[in-house]
Amino acid sequence: MFSPLIDRLIQALKRLPGVGPKSAQRMAFHLLENDRESANIIAEALAAAAASVNRCELCRNLTEQNICSICDDHRRDKSVLCIVENPADVVALEQAGSYSGLYFVLLGRLSPIDGIGPKEIGVDLLGHRFQHGELLEVIIATNPTAEGEATSHYVSQLAKRYEIKVSRIAHGVPLGGELEYLDGTTLAHALGTRREL
Repeated sequence: MFSPLIDRLIQALKRLPGVGPKSAQRMAFHLLENDRESANIIAEALAAAAASVNRCELCRNLTEQNICSICDDHRRDKSVLCIVENPADVVALEQAGSYSGLYFVLLGRLSPIDGIGPKEIGVDLLGHRFQHGELLEVIIATNPTAEGEATSHYVSQLAKRYEIKVSRIAHGVPLGGELEYLDGTTLAHALGTRREL
């Protein structure tokens, strides 16, 4: 139906998360029919990033250097480590602007059903960091899913072996949210983790 190159472009775009066949087709035709300049800019930026971006040797965040700018920043609090599932979580926390410690990116979460164990998410590297670092506190910021909770529990037990204080980010009612629109699980969790005023 399509030329081989157009079909190849559509198939490539479908690999992106949340992009189905119709969306990929619309994007491909838009870029080819209406916006060749953007298509070239995207292609060049993607090729450059794919060739030059790697993982930080300390935290596993994405960077063009061996050590990322966060780990290399002497103003960061090196006694606090926030553990996240992926680099996008680092970006979200940095944009919030209220955290000044370091990070460790797991690159996933424990999921025995999918064959993802501690080794696959870098827990051995994290244990080395606990053992040889100057950490006083670990903040676990995994997602509030069953796998995220299992990962949180595993990491917290590991940190406690090294007598490191462990905390978990709060989950529950979002700021500006209305109770009537929350699902039962979120509301139950918010009630169960309430704090005294």
